[in-house]
Amino acid sequence: MELAALITKYDQHVPRYTSYPTAPHFAPAVDGARYRDWLATLAAETPVSVYLHVPFCTQLCLFCGCNTSAVNRIEPLESYARTLLAEIDLLADAIGRRQVLRHVHWGGGTPTALPPHCMEAITARLRERFAFADDMEHAVEVDPRTLTEESIAGLARMGITRASLGVQDFDPVVQRAIGRVQSYELTADCVARLRAIGVNSINLDLIYGLPHQTVEGLADTVRQAMRISPDRVAVFGYAHVPWMKKQQNLLAEPTLPDATARHAQRQMAEDLIAGAGYDRIGLDHFARPADSLALAARAGTLRRNFQGYTSDDAPVLLGLGASSIGNLAQGYAQNAPRVPEWRAAIEAGRLPIARGVELSQEDRLRRDVIERLMCDFSVDLAEIAARHGAELVSLMDAAPVLQELAQDGLLVWDGQRVRMTETGRPFLRCAAAAFDAYLRPGTTRHAVAV
Repeated sequence: MELAALITKYDQHVPRYTSYPTAPHFAPAVDGARYRDWLATLAAETPVSVYLHVPFCTQLCLFCGCNTSAVNRIEPLESYARTLLAEIDLLADAIGRRQVLRHVHWGGGTPTALPPHCMEAITARLRERFAFADDMEHAVEVDPRTLTEESIAGLARMGITRASLGVQDFDPVVQRAIGRVQSYELTADCVARLRAIGVNSINLDLIYGLPHQTVEGLADTVRQAMRISPDRVAVFGYAHVPWMKKQQNLLAEPTLPDATARHAQRQMAEDLIAGAGYDRIGLDHFARPADSLALAARAGTLRRNFQGYTSDDAPVLLGLGASSIGNLAQGYAQNAPRVPEWRAAIEAGRLPIARGVELSQEDRLRRDVIERLMCDFSVDLAEIAARHGAELVSLMDAAPVLQELAQDGLLVWDGQRVRMTETGRPFLRCAAAAFDAYLRPGTTRHAVAV
């Protein structure tokens, strides 16, 4: 089948599979009391990671799909930080000990929208209530447009080891369309300042499928990004979901590239970045061969969570902040998405969980299959089924879709093992969706797969 026909056929709306079951299937049956019970079962030797969500930016980018809002006053930021301190105490009290902390990731929004003294106070409270591992990764998402010298100094005192910078596209026409004007020079200077304080890993985020983007224009952006010499690069497809993110309605849909143009942009970016010596990691990440992400990919230990692909091997993720999601052995738990409800629960002494899902044995089986496929582009169904004490036949509801994908040359399927072909790599989420027992086409709206 010709590529254009494949794109038309498989340009489906499917999840990104940063979890399984995916967030639309979370329910209120998992609440703060249930989460507290889960936390009480944590073994003393189990390491954990923490995700801190800061739902604020100085201004909203029109393309953004994150849970964030624009704030330009210091009072709500300081109030949010005080509530985060209280949530850390609630969480640590529920665990009952200083659990070893392997990884901290500040996400948003723009975490550095918080005043530096707030970020440092939160880090100090984490250090007080958790035992930082000697090799703990401390990562933060940064907006180069608003990162002040004071913020840089604060990040240095916090011991930040990795920073992720949003770039999207350096083309001024695209930048004006999406409401994010950020020059190459500003971005390169920000990276230099971060490296000067000892941040030893830099990630740049690029996006294809934005208004007015062309293959040639995005190629220029990729070449400029390579001049900055990041350790990692992520190339995401723009998710146009105006029914969820109202500001996206301000983007004129006729200016958005169609599915074929998106595919061409993605393929070009991937070829340029791989040609610069980066390893391809999963669906949309790239890393230098010596980077921990590349090492994990080669070792078969790459993981996928709500921050994307990661080398973090901690089996437990604890979410802090409004809308953040935690992951324990028993299942997923998500905080109240709106700040007022999140704060009210904490002020009442309750863990602010609004919904989640408790995993069944079948959920765990299918989650492992989907994660390995998303991370490795291949999966041995028989091996994973055996590891879970399940029969291979329990996964065979996926067979008709896999057979069709195989007939179209997107994967190789022998009845037991799945391996994506080179042509099939961009269609990975379609293959993963074959194992999703919850997915009902047309009932839940997701971003396009290609």
